[in-house]
Amino acid sequence: VHLVESGGGLVQFGGSLRLSCVASGRGGSIKTMAWYRQAPGKERELVASITSRGDTNYADFAKGRFTISRNNAENTVDLQMNNLKPEDTADYYCHADVVVTTIEGDTNLEHWGQGTLVTASS
Repeated sequence: VHLVESGGGLVQFGGSLRLSCVASGRGGSIKTMAWYRQAPGKERELVASITSRGDTNYADFAKGRFTISRNNAENTVDLQMNNLKPEDTADYYCHADVVVTTIEGDTNLEHWGQGTLVTASS
């Protein structure tokens, strides 16, 4: 499974951006998809996740400002980000949990996109 993000860029304080991620290729069944971010000098952290059923989970900093959504038919996951702040500046990464089923059983794999930079200016 190959993940490609788009939608990053420069936005002013209080502005909005929408990130998109497309999963392609054959490699199993995509389960939970998520967005992570990593700011300079900091560890990568979860922003939001969504299961194949549509159950969502948000980091505290994302609640009320960010919305994750998913289209299972098109294998896409989006992140709508509103009221952006300078502290939201980071590389944002798409993540997918994939289950590959063979005659030997299920294997859980993780896939990452290459990242897209979001810069929120003050």
